[in-house]
Amino acid sequence: MNVALLLAAVLAIAAIVAVALPFIREPEVAEELDRLAGIDPAERRRLQLLEERDRALAALSELELDHRTGKVSDEDYAAQIGPLRARAAAALRALDSAARTAAQPEPAEPDDRVLQAVRVAPEMISAD
Repeated sequence: MNVALLLAAVLAIAAIVAVALPFIREPEVAEELDRLAGIDPAERRRLQLLEERDRALAALSELELDHRTGKVSDEDYAAQIGPLRARAAAALRALDSAARTAAQPEPAEPDDRVLQAVRVAPEMISAD
């Protein structure tokens, strides 16, 4: 009887581990399949800002729904809506700022012909 109970307990533990292992283990993604591995820092920042915007807007939407259904009182709604709107506005401003920065082209380096045309011989400069 004790052996059967011990065997059943070991079998139950093994089954629990076998079922839970895929959820516990960190997913392995091949480097060539990882779409986020090779992005530049500016694009990574843009993605972070998009995620923050989405979280803030989802929180606002959930608060609105909870208020309409009566789960959140008027006082709690008034206390929570301001910070959530501020968070959403900050995320939108940061996203807009990042988009404007990315849209501005970097100044081009002048080529040698331009530099030669601008150079002035020292004797051409008058010391008044």
